Amino acid sequence: MRRGLGFSMVCPAGVGGGLVCWEVIPRKSYCSSGTQAEMAHTCRGTINLSTAHIDTEDSCNIVLSNGGRTYHLKANSEVERQRWVTALELAKAKAIHDSGDEEPASQSDKSELHSTLKTLSSKLEDLSTCNDLIAKHGAALQRSLSELENLKLPAESGEKIKAVNERATLFRITSNAMINACRDFLDLAETHSRKWQRALQYEREQRIRLEETIEQLAKQHNSLERACRGAPGLSASSTGSVQSAKGEASDEDEETEYFDAMEDAPAFITVTADPKHHRYDSYNESTCKDLLPKKRRRTRIPDKPNYSLNLWSIMKNCIGKELSKIPMPVNFNEPLSMLQRLTEDLEYHELLDKAVKCESSTEQMCFVAAFSVSSYSTTVHRTAKPFNPLLGETYELDRLEEFGFRSLCEQVSHHPPAAAHHVYSKRGWTLWQEITIASKFRGKYLSIMPLGAIHLEFHSSGNHYVWRKVTSTVHNIIVGKLWIDQSGEIEIVNHKSKDKCQLKFTPYSYFSRDVPRKVTGVVSDADGKAHYVMSGTWDEKMECSKIVHSSHGSTSTEGKQKTVYQTLSPKVLWKKYPLPENAENMYFFSDLALTLNEPEERVAPTDSRLRPDQRLMESGRWDEANVEKQRLEEKQRAVRRRREAEAVEALEEGKDYEGYIPLWFERKVDAVTGELICVYKGGYWEAKDKQDWSTCPDIF
Repeated sequence: MRRGLGFSMVCPAGVGGGLVCWEVIPRKSYCSSGTQAEMAHTCRGTINLSTAHIDTEDSCNIVLSNGGRTYHLKANSEVERQRWVTALELAKAKAIHDSGDEEPASQSDKSELHSTLKTLSSKLEDLSTCNDLIAKHGAALQRSLSELENLKLPAESGEKIKAVNERATLFRITSNAMINACRDFLDLAETHSRKWQRALQYEREQRIRLEETIEQLAKQHNSLERACRGAPGLSASSTGSVQSAKGEASDEDEETEYFDAMEDAPAFITVTADPKHHRYDSYNESTCKDLLPKKRRRTRIPDKPNYSLNLWSIMKNCIGKELSKIPMPVNFNEPLSMLQRLTEDLEYHELLDKAVKCESSTEQMCFVAAFSVSSYSTTVHRTAKPFNPLLGETYELDRLEEFGFRSLCEQVSHHPPAAAHHVYSKRGWTLWQEITIASKFRGKYLSIMPLGAIHLEFHSSGNHYVWRKVTSTVHNIIVGKLWIDQSGEIEIVNHKSKDKCQLKFTPYSYFSRDVPRKVTGVVSDADGKAHYVMSGTWDEKMECSKIVHSSHGSTSTEGKQKTVYQTLSPKVLWKKYPLPENAENMYFFSDLALTLNEPEERVAPTDSRLRPDQRLMESGRWDEANVEKQRLEEKQRAVRRRREAEAVEALEEGKDYEGYIPLWFERKVDAVTGELICVYKGGYWEAKDKQDWSTCPDIF
């Protein structure tokens, strides 16, 4: 008996090694060997080979699946894996062959089957007796007719007797054929009745198993509801296991993925969270109370109007042009500016609050990586284009009292469009970035390439992380339903400890067997040693697994050697919040996005909330919004023409002309990357406190 619950296979003849797969479970849960019937009903890790599907994932992994159950097995080498696959296929063939000779499972089924076979045998004996009688009497009839034929009778009588003799012969032949056909039918029924009975019994067992599974799920659901209602939050245990309210061990999930077990395996994430009740529940109850919003935010906006538009008539002359230079009606927009979309990256800011509490830099890197992926979760249904900010436009999000941070964005350049962003959190971190959006319309799809680095620094440790965004692609621009995909790689670097995280966003492929929107990655230290494996999807969740052992696997088709990681069970770091009710009619906005354009007092006159065309669009007055949008764009062009004239005049006079200077940001060379970027120079929040906006330009 071994502590753990698992799956073990004994070596078939000719196979050199055992194939073992275990999973760690809480103490006092054991599984001991028993009969095959007991294993099938009481133990986890049994599968019926006669109906199983055998497949291979890579050089060392084997997948056994049977209905809803899937088991992932691992061999020591590719040669051993192939020998196991061959042995399993032979065992499957033998199981299929032997399954026809198995006795029915229950005594009642045996009695019923024996009774049926006895009745059929009795009928067969009756038919055989009839056959013998028919043959006997037929032969006697034929002899009598032959004797009559040999008698000297008139010619006409002889012909009649001959005809009767022929008919009697045909009768005998037909009777024999009928009896032989009945015998063949009964032989066939006797041969296959066992298989039919076994198939019926199997369906009964499957139905009973399904009923038991549904009953167990209902009990677990009720237990979880009681636990959630009775406790403000679930504390994380040192082993990472989760207990129900009554301490009952939950049943096996049919899609359980097995990992190699480690005796007394320690938890590898020291900061954990229960995502059930509140998005900030990693803190204690008193902290959660402090985090509750002081102000009630709006939870809906006017529904999106249903306006028809001839897309091709607008887009056919735009192929190959820079998207920011194309005059677009608001029909293609959502009622948010690019500055607000940039601020929306902070929706899962609590990941950074948790990262502050991490003791190791590699562990902290996991939360930073999850945060970098979480910013794409809002894009999965958001196919509309945000408003291009006007030069000098700003957007603030002050959540200092509620969530501990305040954010400021400013449009610092118009061609190319560039926005500077600065976020300060009193919980121990600062984030800043300057993002330039390069976009191209390719006829069938639209490519959006964010350029620029994102910086994140933690105050206490001094860890400084830098990464860049991946490419976003909007498909089916002309024909079909719009959908968005993210592809490329993100390299996150901690410039203090030199830790790195490589994240790969796998592009969607119709022929791929991978999970759609898949993201994978590895966190390694300065020496290149891997510590964690990141996995998940950019639209749903990200998980992290502690690496306990790594080895070199087979060589890939590209000539690169693969690395096999042995890990502990994964821990969920981030999970997407559900969309609000009626989100499909509100541009698929999240809870945070619904509040971004909510009117607020005391903001700067250049704030995106005060932009008139965007406000009209949100209210559903699209025709007026289009007129206002053209007015604002023409006003911006007039300012640019005046600025260009001033530059020409200064050049003729031999004077220097600085051009447009951002109001709240200034250009500096970044000490880490060596790039010239816009960083916050201060003054905005002081001006807000004084309500002194005299330096702000008139852009609206």
